[in-house]
Amino acid sequence: MTLSPLLSLLFYFYFFRSVLSLSSDGLALLSLKSSVDQNSGTAAFTDWDDGDPTPCRWEGISCANISNEPRVVGIALAGKSLRGYIPSELGSLRYLRRLNLHDNAFYGFIPVNLSNATALHSLFLHRNNLSGPFPSSLCTIPRLENLDISDNSFSGEIPLQLNNCKILQRLILARNNFSGNIPTGVWPELHNLVELDLSENDLEGSIPEEISELKSLAGTLNLSFNHLSGKVPKSLGKLPSTASFDLSNNNLTGQIPEMGSFSNQGPTAFLNNPFLCGFPLRKACSNSKHGSLNSTGSNREPGSNNKGLSPGLIIIISVGDAVGVALVGLVIVYVYWKKKDYHNSNIYDNEKGKSINVCDGNGLPCMNGGFSMSDDDDDEVEGNGGLVSIDKGFSFELDELLRASAYVLGKSGLGIVYKVVLGNGMPVAVRRLGEGGEERYKEFAAEVIAIGKVKHPNIVRLRAFYWAHDEKLLITDFINNGNMANALRGRNGQPSSNLSWSTRLRIAKGIARGLAYLHECSPRKFVHGDIKPTNILLDNDFQPYVSDFGLSRLISITGNNPSTGGLMGGALPYMKSYSSQKERSSNNYKAPEARVSCCKPTQKWDVYSFGVVLLELLTGKSPESSPTTSTSMEVPDLVRWVRKGFDQNSPLSEMVDASLLQEVRVKKEVLAVFHVALACTEDDPEVRPRMKNVSENVEKIGN
Repeated sequence: MTLSPLLSLLFYFYFFRSVLSLSSDGLALLSLKSSVDQNSGTAAFTDWDDGDPTPCRWEGISCANISNEPRVVGIALAGKSLRGYIPSELGSLRYLRRLNLHDNAFYGFIPVNLSNATALHSLFLHRNNLSGPFPSSLCTIPRLENLDISDNSFSGEIPLQLNNCKILQRLILARNNFSGNIPTGVWPELHNLVELDLSENDLEGSIPEEISELKSLAGTLNLSFNHLSGKVPKSLGKLPSTASFDLSNNNLTGQIPEMGSFSNQGPTAFLNNPFLCGFPLRKACSNSKHGSLNSTGSNREPGSNNKGLSPGLIIIISVGDAVGVALVGLVIVYVYWKKKDYHNSNIYDNEKGKSINVCDGNGLPCMNGGFSMSDDDDDEVEGNGGLVSIDKGFSFELDELLRASAYVLGKSGLGIVYKVVLGNGMPVAVRRLGEGGEERYKEFAAEVIAIGKVKHPNIVRLRAFYWAHDEKLLITDFINNGNMANALRGRNGQPSSNLSWSTRLRIAKGIARGLAYLHECSPRKFVHGDIKPTNILLDNDFQPYVSDFGLSRLISITGNNPSTGGLMGGALPYMKSYSSQKERSSNNYKAPEARVSCCKPTQKWDVYSFGVVLLELLTGKSPESSPTTSTSMEVPDLVRWVRKGFDQNSPLSEMVDASLLQEVRVKKEVLAVFHVALACTEDDPEVRPRMKNVSENVEKIGN
């Protein structure tokens, strides 16, 4: 019995010594682990070891050294199937900047003590089961910029205390159960609000006139799927031209104003408001109380003559005739190309698959084996290479490629690029990828086939590839007007006067369309990972083409230095005149999180890089400084330079490219593009918009 106190002490020391060694931030995080049900998402905490001195190596936790001490600045546990409550102990993380718990199953209230995390600037809790009233305590957090609590079960009225969130930039309350009127006396205080989404709630009453005071609004004002009534305030026309409206699916009445930013909105912004009329709904307003129309859409009096076909019926008949003619034309074109494919492609069908344009190392057609694609699975490949045509209408022999004249276009870590003119006079671009990876043919071919399926007017088209033990080549379309970097500064590095504002805007829109297609519509929803002006090619009409996507993966498969040896080596003497400056790789176009080598590329990387490219189009300044010279055309931290200019209200003439200053009429459009670029280059990737939304916003500018 006399040993029991000693045994108790040893027991306590054995089981709790590890916890006592953990930092205070780590202890606060363990409260989150303990608040989650044991049967949900436990895999997210497998490396949360209470024996660690700090939590900085735990999954989902990011730290920064503050006063020579590692402190938790970020929690990212989104989409981990976690079910539990949010513990109040997280409020003790005084340096916490980002809390991302969205796409889980957290329930209950947001703890009031979370407001003690005074460094918090981004809180993402959307798509959970949280409930209760709007958490007004969050507006006491002095640095809160982004609040997304959409797709939960919050209820009650939106409180007036919201006006305390004075530096809030994004407020997303969509798909909850908020009710009552949209409050007044709030919006003039939110000077920095860029996006406001109150959609899919139970809000009623009229739209407050003072929402027009949101002068920084550049994203979407979304009030759709509520029970709002009354007229659309004319004052909303004072909102910035970059703002998008969505007032659909309400009970709004009267005529849509035709002033200011209303002219930038499409009909979808006002749909399903039965008593709303006017442009852009193309629904004429009558003198009746609700502006209703008769069944033909005209404004006839009830007793008017109705002889002959109505204008609406005439339009329907005309459209029907046009559609019929178009269908016949499509059938004819389809039959023509099917016949052309049959005669111009070396294709044979059998029960297993289709052999496509394969040549062996001597340039002779392969009659057996070779590359094949199954009807059921386009990505399954067989054989051991040769010259493979991805595009059925694009056919040539290997010896034709070898005999063709070639010269070097450029060199980078992704290989040497040659311009090759084929026997029929058609130029193509040929990229050497190196000599290794011979045992990984199927993996390489599957990746190339996936890239070859990407077909878009603003993306360089991959036409064929060559695989052999000592050579790997990609054959793409040749775009004949250089790249955006040369167009902006010329080949000698001096500013160019050839790019008018309309041309630059056309380039920006084309790049955005191409990237949005890669992200949303391509077979694998590609991430480019290296967007910069040298990868934006231009044709004679200055239409842009995004190039070089997917190449890093192919280089890793070949596993070799693409700049040595190979059958295209006869062109290497051209390399002597190639500028060494273009061989440098720069991180200045990459997102902050992309500069960490361990991170996997994401689509938000591309959004950030596109934002930097937009800033370069606007300012004419490059974020890539030369190692030997420094000119006024170089701003190594271009994003920070522009943000500082806007923060200090610097004149636009100090930031925009001097060659654009004569085009005074486009000042409004230039500012709109600046706002899009700044949204793209937010430090926090969760805050950056999707490329689809970016493209839609850029497309509206200048239309």
